[in-house]
Amino acid sequence: MWSSGYGHEPMVRYLLGRGADKQAKDNGGLTALELARSAGHASVIAALAALGGGSGGGVVLAQTLPEVVVSASRAEQLSFDAPAGIQSVARTQIQSGGPQVNLSEALKRVPGLTILERQNYAQDLQLSIRGFGARSAFGIRGIRLLVDGIPATTPDGQAQSSSISLTSTDRIEVLRGPLAQLYGNSAGGVIQSFSKTAPKETELESQQFLGSYGLRRANYQFGDTLGAYAIVADYSFFSIDGYRDNAKAERRQFNAKLSFDPTEDLGVSVIFNQFDMPVAQDPLGLTRENLIANPAMAGTGASNYFVRKTVLQNQLGASANYRFNQHKSVLLRSYFGTRDNLQYQVGTPGANASGAWTGLARNYYGLGLQYNAKELYGGVPVQWVGGYEFDRAREQRQSGAASLGQKSTTTRNEDNQSENSDFYVQGTALVNASLSAVFGFRHSTVRFTSDDYYLKDGLDGSGSKAYSAVNPVVGVTFHATDDLNIYANFGRGFETPTLSEMAYKISAPASSAPVAEFNPSLNASVSRHFELGAKWVIDSRARLDLALFKIDTTDELVVAVSSSGRTAYKNAPGTSRMGWELAATALLTPTLSTTLSASGIDAQYAEAFQSEASGVITKVSSGNKIPGIAQTSLFSELVWSSQAKNPGKAGEPLGARVSVELSHSGRLFANDTNTASADGHTVLNLSASHRWLFGKLAVSLFGRLNNLLDESYVGSVIVNQNALQFYEPGLPKNWSLGLRLSAPL
Repeated sequence: MWSSGYGHEPMVRYLLGRGADKQAKDNGGLTALELARSAGHASVIAALAALGGGSGGGVVLAQTLPEVVVSASRAEQLSFDAPAGIQSVARTQIQSGGPQVNLSEALKRVPGLTILERQNYAQDLQLSIRGFGARSAFGIRGIRLLVDGIPATTPDGQAQSSSISLTSTDRIEVLRGPLAQLYGNSAGGVIQSFSKTAPKETELESQQFLGSYGLRRANYQFGDTLGAYAIVADYSFFSIDGYRDNAKAERRQFNAKLSFDPTEDLGVSVIFNQFDMPVAQDPLGLTRENLIANPAMAGTGASNYFVRKTVLQNQLGASANYRFNQHKSVLLRSYFGTRDNLQYQVGTPGANASGAWTGLARNYYGLGLQYNAKELYGGVPVQWVGGYEFDRAREQRQSGAASLGQKSTTTRNEDNQSENSDFYVQGTALVNASLSAVFGFRHSTVRFTSDDYYLKDGLDGSGSKAYSAVNPVVGVTFHATDDLNIYANFGRGFETPTLSEMAYKISAPASSAPVAEFNPSLNASVSRHFELGAKWVIDSRARLDLALFKIDTTDELVVAVSSSGRTAYKNAPGTSRMGWELAATALLTPTLSTTLSASGIDAQYAEAFQSEASGVITKVSSGNKIPGIAQTSLFSELVWSSQAKNPGKAGEPLGARVSVELSHSGRLFANDTNTASADGHTVLNLSASHRWLFGKLAVSLFGRLNNLLDESYVGSVIVNQNALQFYEPGLPKNWSLGLRLSAPL
């Protein structure tokens, strides 16, 4: 009835995850094989349904260190079985990270991912994965961002971390390495967030936070299930005076998710998000001299020119998942959004002390169709997915001079468009009981168009550009034992410029300021990713993940010159990245646990080229380090809980939680010539919380003390800043206190 090698037994193991069997046995549960055998040959599918159904009834596989992910294969699987570098950050970790304002609070524990805390809400976080995205002047680029499966990244590869509402997020996954290439125009990786599941009965929640430098955050959340309809709605408010001069910010965010099942086989989700930032002052960067003299001061011209930004974004998305049976389904998703961005900048040198402004009015939409299946081909179990995605963004870009922080003239008016049309296929096959293979490809076509409507200067900045590529991915995983997986992957990446990166040209060699004109001369970068990794479940209480990688890139986009709030880019002939990533978790005692994530990267220019930064032509030598990329990073946490951990029990535990965190970031170069850099730094943080239950009312108190030793350090750098204002200082010692009330009605 049951055969080895290519029979039903490996199929069951494969479809449910090899790691599930051992973890179930360790905790006294039935394994996939035991349940399937007891059901008989004719009831294999029923056994799979009972174990793999997820939210339904049946056997629950208890796990001491559970972590279910979907990003690697676009279907649920244990992260232990995912043939890629992938980590999931749970709700408990998101809450304990701080007031839930910035992604850096939660994602600092992910190896290979670097978030530079620039303390500048006008420019967003500087986020990079394996060095990709580090050059971004603002926002997230080169990394695919998804919220409940809906893209938060526009076709050109640009995204904003504010698209993720941390207060309503249940978990966040970070996928690194070659498999990320199957998500399209995103060379670095994928960050995917998942909203909370609605409670079974009406529940209200309120959070209030206070902190250093005038930090205020309030959050109100409603959740309920009414028959077949489930909803979670969340509103949050945030404001801060800022550590530095000209650094005030205010945000309002609303996020809602409605889920319902019109039929037994059809599930529908509708997601709406609004992000309103009426003001975010920009303190700019500092020179080395100003950094030493007074790190709290604003950069030159920040206050005089009233440098700031306002943003209003609305996005509505929907997805429908139809299940033909337990192993075949089709997913349809669509979304539409608008984003209005107005930024006031420092004036161009020689502009008679007038400032500058840039306005962006963007609308964007997209749709996707995806088919998932688990089947037998010649006796070999195969899980595969195929799909098509189309996304389009249209943006009106205007700019001109400003006087006392208000528009005075309009000298630029153009319509910019970007769109992508992509096909993809991805599959994983269990070749035999010890070997599985992953394969896939994505065909991407990305088009850019610019129509210039401002012709008074005698120049027509209209233009267009199209990019196309086929990116294959292949890999193998050796299942050495039930406790050890070893995998190797190769993939080719494809990364186009963004509309923002194509918005400025270098007027001439040694020019001090970029020219506001569409630049179609930039090439797309092409990268080759090699990855070797291992995942080891040491015992039921400890796990270790290790990944080694090498990435070679041609035509990588680099900052040519950054001046007066404008950044122009160019292609570097070749770059190289080699590095390692380590993640370890351990339950030392029933009440004491520890986490460690560490990474190192050697990112350098493989070929020499010329740079126009700082107003002069300079040779960038082969072997120079790529700026904006921390060479080493480390996060370590030791957590004590008054309640023993019970992995099989859902919900947040009662009692006290105390943690000590150690964060380290290595040296950070600020320019291509490597003549400016920021030293590495180490920061110690403390956090504590306590949760009580008074009848149905749950009360939680939170407290954090960051940078306990009050170390002075540079949080981030502005790459190739023309006036040598490279440095954005990190926060000195700071605190936050929070209160959360949650009660079912």
